[in-house]
Amino acid sequence: MTNALETGDMAEGGGSPAPRRGIVGWMFFDWAAQPFHTLVITFVFAPYFAAHVAPSPTEGQALWGLAAGFGGLAIALLSPVLGAISDATGPRKPWIFGFSVVAVAAVLSLWFVPPAAGPGMIWFGLAAFAVALIGFEFAAVFNNAMMPGLVDRTKLGGLSGNAWALGYAGGLICLIATLALLVADPVSGKTLPGLTPILGLDPAQMEGDRASGPLTAIWYVIFVIPMFLFTPDAPRRERVSGAVRRGLAELWQTIRNISSEKSLFAFLLSSMVYRDALNGLYTFGGIYAVGVLGWTTIQLGIFGILASITGIAGALLSGWADNRIGTKSVVVANIAVLIAASALIISTSDTQVLFMEIAAASRAPDIAFYCAGALIGAAGGGLQASSRPLLVDQSTPERMGEAFGLYALSGRATAFLAPWSIGIMTTLFDSQRIGITPILVLFVIGMVLLIPVRSRT
Repeated sequence: MTNALETGDMAEGGGSPAPRRGIVGWMFFDWAAQPFHTLVITFVFAPYFAAHVAPSPTEGQALWGLAAGFGGLAIALLSPVLGAISDATGPRKPWIFGFSVVAVAAVLSLWFVPPAAGPGMIWFGLAAFAVALIGFEFAAVFNNAMMPGLVDRTKLGGLSGNAWALGYAGGLICLIATLALLVADPVSGKTLPGLTPILGLDPAQMEGDRASGPLTAIWYVIFVIPMFLFTPDAPRRERVSGAVRRGLAELWQTIRNISSEKSLFAFLLSSMVYRDALNGLYTFGGIYAVGVLGWTTIQLGIFGILASITGIAGALLSGWADNRIGTKSVVVANIAVLIAASALIISTSDTQVLFMEIAAASRAPDIAFYCAGALIGAAGGGLQASSRPLLVDQSTPERMGEAFGLYALSGRATAFLAPWSIGIMTTLFDSQRIGITPILVLFVIGMVLLIPVRSRT
């Protein structure tokens, strides 16, 4: 870890820095929550849903996109309001606890979604996913708002990078465990290293894939505990009744004046677009590989392991580069890499690489997709790690809950745009390949919108 683990001279806002165990406890939230994104959204449950639960992979991609869009819309509408109220009341942990209970209950219920399910269970699975998404995202909003009070600004980049790297490591460990012990090939009945699935999981019923939900829940419950025990929280400021009125009034004033704060406004617009594109890649990358390349869960798992390893490296590298080339420059560089990775994915099918025809039975498409995954992992980890300190540069310490609420709003106000546009394009053209093209366009727009954004480093 970099010196972000050392207590600095003064935390953001003039307070004393947090003790080492408080900083490590805060970082463990990312470790606890990342398996939801790795196992459920990207590499195991979402592809399982599209390939084995929905009537067809194409319809599964469209339905999953609609569910992700509705979850994102709820997050967009509520996150700035709740963030402003939490600023007025003070403590963040009660909010994290409440949304964690919702998230854990929802993600546990994914176990009950069987293959070839009827319409009722399909909609149950989609609803459970959307509720879990809402719970985990809101918990992250309030956890992020605690960050500036832990270390001074010069160490925020390293802290955020280390936390994202730790999160990727947690997701990687869960993914390896899932592939080695839970998910089996339906034909051979064996897991990736040739083992019989543990706990009597039935490969024919895809129980290893479905177990990704309970594993995510158990992992989160265990490893979020250090944050609750050791990370210092903001003191209580007002009773909830008064805090609601003041928080909403301050939020409304911020929204009315936000266009005059050019750097903050530009950053929120840019992050709204580029994070939507990144979430689209994470959500639909695995589904695309299943439908277009015919990948199995085990192949997706290898892809995920590679992306997680490069994600750790990308987050650490971005944290290191924060004070050396500037936070904004790090964000721009990562978006450029994601544009290249998106273009590689779109230009790859089972018969083409970079839109060039390849020989039958060639492994080139698989290799190209693995390369794209490595780039997505590295740049995605770096982009998310660097976006948090860049937001801190746009706000003040006493309004961090509101700032990260607006950040969640910017990430979710159009969070339905990528999933719904992918779903609509996929349906209109009956093509997963054409359906995923909006991602590339969104990354380009996000980079252009960053031009007016200022950075303290």
